[in-house]
Amino acid sequence: MANTLTPPLSLKPGTSWTDAWQRCLTVAPEAFRDDRVLNLWDTRWQADGRALAATSPIDGGPIAGPPRLDAATAQRAVRAALDQHRAWRHIPLAERRARVAATLDALTEHRELLALLLVHEIGKPWRLARADVDRAIDGVRWYVDGIEDMLDGRAPLDGPVSNIASWNYPMSVLVHAMLVQALAGNAVIAKAPTDGGLSCLTLACALAAREGIPATLVSGSGSELSASLVRAPEIGCVSFVGGRDTGARIATAVADLGKRHILEQEGLNTWGIWNFSDWDSLTAVIPKLFDYGKQRCTAYPRFVVQRSSFAEFLSAYLPAVRSVRVGHPLAVADPADPLPELDFGPLINAAKAKELTDQVAEAIDRGAVPLHRGSLTDAHLLPGQDTGAYVAPVTLLGPPPSSPLHHAEPFGPVDTIVLVDTEAELLAAMNASNGALVATLSTDDPETYERLSPQIRAFKVGRGKPRSRGDREELFGGFGASWRGAFVGGDLLVKAVTAGPARERLPGNFPDYQLNA
Repeated sequence: MANTLTPPLSLKPGTSWTDAWQRCLTVAPEAFRDDRVLNLWDTRWQADGRALAATSPIDGGPIAGPPRLDAATAQRAVRAALDQHRAWRHIPLAERRARVAATLDALTEHRELLALLLVHEIGKPWRLARADVDRAIDGVRWYVDGIEDMLDGRAPLDGPVSNIASWNYPMSVLVHAMLVQALAGNAVIAKAPTDGGLSCLTLACALAAREGIPATLVSGSGSELSASLVRAPEIGCVSFVGGRDTGARIATAVADLGKRHILEQEGLNTWGIWNFSDWDSLTAVIPKLFDYGKQRCTAYPRFVVQRSSFAEFLSAYLPAVRSVRVGHPLAVADPADPLPELDFGPLINAAKAKELTDQVAEAIDRGAVPLHRGSLTDAHLLPGQDTGAYVAPVTLLGPPPSSPLHHAEPFGPVDTIVLVDTEAELLAAMNASNGALVATLSTDDPETYERLSPQIRAFKVGRGKPRSRGDREELFGGFGASWRGAFVGGDLLVKAVTAGPARERLPGNFPDYQLNA
């Protein structure tokens, strides 16, 4: 009788970390050494800093770790960036456009290597890793095509833009911002995220530096580099993407100094269900909400559900969440197979996975009801691989107020559900985190949506559909504690990093005013 057993999965040939690293050494030998990446400052790749050990979240294997600078070297790097800035701001716009466009061509040429590095370094499935690279390239091309009108009557800042961003979108958020900032006439500095994305950013910056883009890329701890990257008088603007605790400290520093700033912070994005009946549409969207394990600033980890509709909600939700595909992003059954279509792979590291698992266990101990607990038993994994960073989807009803899952974004594949009986309770539950980036309200009645949506404290509110960050024409910011400083999106990203008319009031959340448009 024929053997019907499914063969074990194996790593797709040509996708190992060793393969990716060797390709980096070939493509950008100036930025990569045999055993480490280099820092980029003062127009040169420098073999300084203390390189830390690092592991890939997908299998626990060793990868290149950040070469962390000390405070004194970081300060020298910032001073050198100011010199670059003073020269670059006088480069004609046509030449800046040509250099940024050439950088985009180089990024396009090495798109698949950049994506493969993202898979290894931050655990993104192949589809999402390529999308991250493509969004960066396509987004910056939109600015290249329309930059003349955006810069009309504006000038570069007095100093370089300092970028401190989280690890989850190295290309479509960080590299995208850096190239637009440079296109607008600024030198740019980036701190490599400690948790992942280092080699991808290094390769991207190497391709940009070859085209003459005035980029600085350094690694180090926030406490060690903060004096240089946030408080230094040379810095013209601080752009930050990350958590509220770090963001609050940066906000205090830049407010005291009167420095231009863009601080995008987390919030608990919520999805409300009120007088709703189109359950098939909800079932269709649930798996998409688990993209990248909800490790996104615009993820939806909280559902606020009308109690009388809870049974119908569960009937729509549970089959969808059970269909979510989890596993190793590079594992295949046959070497000729394409890379798997997964919703998410690992979390960023084993420590985050343990923290989230512990929070779930604690919430259940204090009264939350587990409605769904996925398992890694049938996940798409290599035989015997390290699974320390993997967490299967979990859904909890009624997280207790004492749990971080009640009021904060979990940044992992954990959904929480809160039941409400009145519109006032719905709004209170949807506004639990004092501001969010996005929210959605599903209701059959357009008038109900028009009446309730302005009372939801999220910057973007969708009707029955998820909202996204957006990089082009659409304004992007946040309400409450989810955002401080200038808003971005479309021409506002350019305005945020340039100087306009005297006494200009940029849209944003500032200590002395708030302006949405």
